Amino acid sequence: MSGSIEVRGVLIGKGMPKIIVPIVGKTEEEILRETEKAAAAAPDLVEWRADWFAQVMDGVRVKEVLGKIRERVENIPLLYTFRTAAEGGEMEIRPEDYVKLCREAASGGQADLLDVELSMGEQTVRQIIETAHHFGVRVIASSHDFHATPPGDEILRRLKKMQALGADVLKIAVTPQDPSDVLVLLDATREMACRYADRPLITMSMGKTGAVSRLCGETFGSAATFGTAGRSSAPGQIPVPQLREILRVLHGAEE
Repeated sequence: MSGSIEVRGVLIGKGMPKIIVPIVGKTEEEILRETEKAAAAAPDLVEWRADWFAQVMDGVRVKEVLGKIRERVENIPLLYTFRTAAEGGEMEIRPEDYVKLCREAASGGQADLLDVELSMGEQTVRQIIETAHHFGVRVIASSHDFHATPPGDEILRRLKKMQALGADVLKIAVTPQDPSDVLVLLDATREMACRYADRPLITMSMGKTGAVSRLCGETFGSAATFGTAGRSSAPGQIPVPQLREILRVLHGAEE
């Protein structure tokens, strides 16, 4: 069975799936406004999607904004993510710049977790994980497919690779073409959680068809889900109040 990790007192991988709220915005003003909305929703974690930030290539500004986000979310765990255009993000970026941004975010002392995309390649992913761990930052390795749902064997292969590379949390998001694709994702999640994972995993099927996967993750082994308190960062995200209530109902039904 998959394990758990603790970040600022939040146990990811144990109990009810944790709610993560994304923070998006192009300017500091927009970002901080969204941060206040996110904090008011009292999620388990917040994620700053730095690829939306117009000045993201300026490491000094990134650290300044991270510090201001930290002040506003107080003790809520903070995840730093630069989502590349290839995986549904706002910007294209050279691998060397991606590594530099990740290092700057990890070394700033504000982020608790860092997202790294598996598609960056084994050497780059391993380097970023080692750097983040050096600064005491946990790593979520991720993979996104905004066009289709890979076969279950491929979903498992990616999740196993993330674990082998040393990521603390394993994440995959896919796009269903029909309801059967949602079943593929959920079954692969169940198999990974039950047979192979020794750490938390987060899986989701995106869009309207896949929305159910954001709700029933606890049954199949997914440790967290994304909800909105303002602007969404991916299709199918559900507002936090409704999401929390549904998760509580499902969690109570399992006890």
